Amino acid sequence: MLAGEEFGRLFETFERSAFRLETLAVYDVEDEQEEIARFLAGEDMGPEWSDNPWIRSMTDTGRTVSRVHVLRSPLTDYLRYELSAYPGNITAGESIGIIDLTEVDVTGLPDHDFWLFDDRQVYRMHYTPEGKFLGGELLPEERLGEYLGWRNLALANAVPFAAYWERRS
Repeated sequence: MLAGEEFGRLFETFERSAFRLETLAVYDVEDEQEEIARFLAGEDMGPEWSDNPWIRSMTDTGRTVSRVHVLRSPLTDYLRYELSAYPGNITAGESIGIIDLTEVDVTGLPDHDFWLFDDRQVYRMHYTPEGKFLGGELLPEERLGEYLGWRNLALANAVPFAAYWERRS
C-alpha cells in the first residue's frame, strides 16, 4: 500500500485523468483539523477556499480531476465542511457529482473509496473505522474493468454538485 508522500506522487505523475469515488461520512485528516474547527466556528476560510491550489496544480496542466461523493443526509459536520469547500474545487477545475442515498436508490456501487488514474490504474483506499487514511492499494489489472464500471455507474447516477447544493440551501 502507498501512503503519505508516496501516494501523493500519484497526483504529480498521472497523465490525463484522476477520478475519485468517496463513500465515508467522516475523514480523519490531521492536516484538516484546524481548518474544520475554523469552519465550524463560522470563521473566514481564506483565499484557498475559493480556488483550490492543489486541484488547480493538476487542471492547469490540462489534466482532468473528477469525483462522485456517495453520502446520506443528514450530513455530518465533516461532510458539511467538505461540501462547503467543493465550490473552490470546482472553480479550480474539478468536476464533482453527488449521490445522496436518502434521495435516490443506487445499487451496485462499492462501499469503499477508490482513485482511478488514466483509466489504467486503480487504488482502493483503506481507512480505519474513524476515517483515518491507512493507504492506497494498487489493484491488479484484472480488477480494472470492475472499477471502471463502478465509476461509470456513479457518474450516471450523480447530480452535479451545484444542483445538489442549491436544493439544500
